[in-house]
Amino acid sequence: MCLAIPGRILSLSADLATVEVSGVRREVNIALLPELKVGDWVLIHVGFALSRLNEEEARQTLSYLEQLGDLELPR
Repeated sequence: MCLAIPGRILSLSADLATVEVSGVRREVNIALLPELKVGDWVLIHVGFALSRLNEEEARQTLSYLEQLGDLELPR
């Protein structure tokens, strides 16, 4: 089973973005979505941003993951 997780873009640099997922920052390749900007929410899988999400979708997905016990959201 594969899992993609929502993250919010904090900064951009060429084909990379720094994203935050539940308080953890990581580098993600955004070459598939060149139109992204700081503040956008993206769905991340194995280090790649696969699609853009609106904030409501992202927070709802994070909430579901938290309920499953796979993720702890920052308060």
